Amino acid sequence: MHVLGISAFYHDSAAAIVEDGRIIAAAQEERFTRKKHDPGFPLQAIAYCLEAAGRSLEGIDHIVFYDKPFLKFERLLETYLAFAPKGFTSFRMAMPIWLKEKLFQKSLLSKELRKIDPKWKTPAKLLFAEHHLSHAASAFYPSPFEEAVVLTMDGVGEWATTSIAVGRGRDLRIDREIHFPHSLGLLYSAFTYFTGFKVNSGEYKLMGLAPYGEPRYAKLIRDNLIDVKTDGSFRLNLDYFDYCTGLTMTNSRFDELFGGPARRADQLLTQREMDIAASIQLILEEVVLALTRSIATETGIANLCLAGGVALNCVANGKILRDGAFSNIWVQPAAGDAGGALGAALTAYHGICGGARQVASSGDAMNGAYLGPSYAQGDIEDRLRRAGAKFDVVDEASLLSRTADALAQGKAVGWHQGRMEFGPRALGNRSILGDPRSPAMQSVLNLKVKFRESFRPFAPSVLREDVGEWFELETDSPYMLMVADVVESRRKAMSAEQQKLFGIEKLNIPRSDIPAVTHVDYSARIQTVSADTNPLYHALISAFKERTGCPVLVNTSFNVRGEPLVSTPEDAFRCFMGTDIEVLAVGNCYLRKEDQDPSLKRSYENQFELD
Repeated sequence: MHVLGISAFYHDSAAAIVEDGRIIAAAQEERFTRKKHDPGFPLQAIAYCLEAAGRSLEGIDHIVFYDKPFLKFERLLETYLAFAPKGFTSFRMAMPIWLKEKLFQKSLLSKELRKIDPKWKTPAKLLFAEHHLSHAASAFYPSPFEEAVVLTMDGVGEWATTSIAVGRGRDLRIDREIHFPHSLGLLYSAFTYFTGFKVNSGEYKLMGLAPYGEPRYAKLIRDNLIDVKTDGSFRLNLDYFDYCTGLTMTNSRFDELFGGPARRADQLLTQREMDIAASIQLILEEVVLALTRSIATETGIANLCLAGGVALNCVANGKILRDGAFSNIWVQPAAGDAGGALGAALTAYHGICGGARQVASSGDAMNGAYLGPSYAQGDIEDRLRRAGAKFDVVDEASLLSRTADALAQGKAVGWHQGRMEFGPRALGNRSILGDPRSPAMQSVLNLKVKFRESFRPFAPSVLREDVGEWFELETDSPYMLMVADVVESRRKAMSAEQQKLFGIEKLNIPRSDIPAVTHVDYSARIQTVSADTNPLYHALISAFKERTGCPVLVNTSFNVRGEPLVSTPEDAFRCFMGTDIEVLAVGNCYLRKEDQDPSLKRSYENQFELD
């Protein structure tokens, strides 16, 4: 049985296909259209999934959408009625779109699917899964657990913003929910907006900014914005927010509470924004820990699965792991709305059709999240030649040797190999790599390669067998969704003068033997790399270790700020030529910047809308 899952029309549209419960392919539409967080119908992602499964649209047994539009419309209407006449402007803007497109989604989906196959005439195959059930399914069914509690947290689905479910075998049941407008995701997004970042895009920047500040506003938030019970349930004080009916996240009362208006995106960050970031990050961690401790005690189940946009907060995930309320934690790597497409397909196969579930004998069922397109060597060479690239074709041993040498020499390397990752993280197949021992690497990659804010940290990829020697982590973290500290023996003590520094002044003080991936609080967002999951990337890090004694690489996504992760070899070459990346490896093609035609270089960083 083949089931196609779709998420669309909000942000991060995606498609995923499942064959007899096995995940065959999944991809976000943004990777094909080159429009970050593309919300449109995922025509190209669906076409890719069908090709990967060797099926036509008629050969698909069920097509499942990741939420229920009528329930979402009900929430929209009830919210506007509850706050009327406030919010009329927002209501007037939203209604035409809903009445024309979103409400009657079955006909809209059928129309879009016929663009792929004009002969497709079976809308009876179309199913709709609830939003948080899709998230829960995406987390539980691919997990390595026969039994688990599933916690999902995001902005809002239809009504739910937080859900707690229990999964056993193929059965998955949501036990209880917290409903809109009380939302941990929207609370965090409100602070994303207030600190000058883009909602549904900049939340990870807020998380990265937090260690530069002190949580001076935490009590203010507890006293005025959120009421948290001992079991982790919560309610927001809506007097300070405008997201229910307005066109902004916060209002003038929020401004007064924090001593001034929201930062504009073009204004410099100040200590106030850093302290606000530290404060809301602390509050989020407190709420999440209260929730996880409560449900662990209540259920007595040892395993926890996480999904929803809040599950991408890897700092909070690391706190949950170290807290120990659950013995084992697994986070869906595409935890946001893109992963809803996969969850919808799995919900239909296991929950509606009663398909059997086979728990992976080792690891999980996500195939390392390497579920996107790959390219044959001959195709890569043809594509690069047409793009005007100059390259050597080398065998695998030479590829590894040359790349490891370049990394050891401090060069920035574009690494495009195998199947593209599903989810927001580059995991060693569409990555920019660097030497973590270099004190300058973090700044160089931020300013000259990624064209992004200087404060943002980079993540380490570390050999799974060596992780405990470098980081305070003794478990798998294959999806870069856990934060842990660098071990004491690898840290560098700060002088008394350095310890007095505040905010961004802390940025350029090396804190460990791997300063390029050590954040200002000694933390790192870790990816453990296994030879079983990604043998080529594991071999590259091993070759780097042979040369340097260090089993760690800087790993950041292969793109510039505002650009989706590169997908094709041409995407990789354009990014290579538009940045200060010095070496590019695509398949077995090895490219050096100095060999390329200088006329192909262009101002690449201005090609994409800033995130």
